[in-house]
Amino acid sequence: MKKVLYRSQISTLFSFLLVGSLLLTNNLFAQDQAAAEAVATEADASLGGDPVKGKQLFNQNCAACHALDRKMTGPALANVETRLAEEEGLDKEWLYSWIKNSAGMISSGDAYANKIYAEYNQAAMTAFPTLSNADIDNILAYTAAPPPAPVQAVATTAEVPGGAASSSGITNEVILGALVLVFGLLVMMLILVNTTLKRIAEANGVVVEKAKAEKRMPIWKAFAKNQFLVLCSVIFLLLASAYYAYGWMMQIGVDQGYQPIQPIHYSHKIHAGDNKIECKYCHSSARVSKHSGIPSLNVCMNCHKSIYEYKGNPEGPSAEDLANGYTNEFYTAEIKKLYKAVGWNEEEQRYTGESKPVEWVRIHNLPDLAYFNHSQHVSVAGIECQTCHGPVEEMEIMYQYAPLTMGWCINCHRETEVNLQDNEYYEKIHKALSEKYGVEKLTAAQLGGLECGKCHY
Repeated sequence: MKKVLYRSQISTLFSFLLVGSLLLTNNLFAQDQAAAEAVATEADASLGGDPVKGKQLFNQNCAACHALDRKMTGPALANVETRLAEEEGLDKEWLYSWIKNSAGMISSGDAYANKIYAEYNQAAMTAFPTLSNADIDNILAYTAAPPPAPVQAVATTAEVPGGAASSSGITNEVILGALVLVFGLLVMMLILVNTTLKRIAEANGVVVEKAKAEKRMPIWKAFAKNQFLVLCSVIFLLLASAYYAYGWMMQIGVDQGYQPIQPIHYSHKIHAGDNKIECKYCHSSARVSKHSGIPSLNVCMNCHKSIYEYKGNPEGPSAEDLANGYTNEFYTAEIKKLYKAVGWNEEEQRYTGESKPVEWVRIHNLPDLAYFNHSQHVSVAGIECQTCHGPVEEMEIMYQYAPLTMGWCINCHRETEVNLQDNEYYEKIHKALSEKYGVEKLTAAQLGGLECGKCHY
């Protein structure tokens, strides 16, 4: 029998082809990126300011009340400098004065300033005296900049500065076609190699015979003949069944991990995590009431009158979010559901009066026989929301983090140490317990936190 050594040759061939295709793809993408950057540089140079700096200033100072392409609390600002010059005959100096001191422009009797003041409910624009003329130029450059075009669209029409024709006219379709051609050639070559090796093997008398499978006794017969193994297996199955039956019965009424789908998708990860919104801003009744309460839609509208679309993180959506469908468009569609429920007209920036209730699905639900007071734990004990509700700032969809069983609550009362600082009442109790029983720390259990009547009434 002869051994035909051909695997190393195939691996070498495959490696060369794969490296070549990757180098080709990388070169094409690098040309596309260079052309896009060249076009962006030319566009920036044609404007009076820096659109990149202007975007940052716009988001910091203007985005709460203005958008580029739509009316919000204030008018749309796309091409505002050009529009004012053509329609009202106003120059950039007027914009400098208006942005830095709008109230002064109104009181001076300026016609267009008073027209804007009357049109937008007689609410004067916030003054920005700290913005320099250069800052305002950057903002105006951003409002005048054209919307960013896709890379492949820019690459088909752009030319590299200097007059030389750019090779970045290659689109993603061409790159994909090149990859398909490379891998097609690879498949053809592998087929040819396989055919050639078979012929060589036949010419050298190499015959591959299939090994005959030995007839063996079925496993179940071998198991049935071993009586000791059967006895041990029966005992193990009985004990395991009893264990899992007990565990299943103990889980009745325990909804840990319950994660229902809500009628309007609300991301705690974005609100409490990315934007650092305090839990008690929305669930304000947790400070003073037994229940934490579901925030009304008016609380949502405090922010979403101005935030009408989700633009995402600067880094872009993660791979996990994309896999789950959590794109910017998805979150924007959920904001539209909020508008429909509360009866908000985006275009006219007013309430229509045509609202409808949102049927939220309750997640945390204690039995009627148990008493729990949020204000006692949040305001008096100073317990953080995450203690019971888990890392809410990381949850895309809210779920029940803790089991909320009686044993879980009792264990918390046994371990939680009462804060004695600036509290003479608890200090007196702790002193008495220390002298009589040698208590080092005062817990909720030692203050009666294990008495049945505290939680059951």
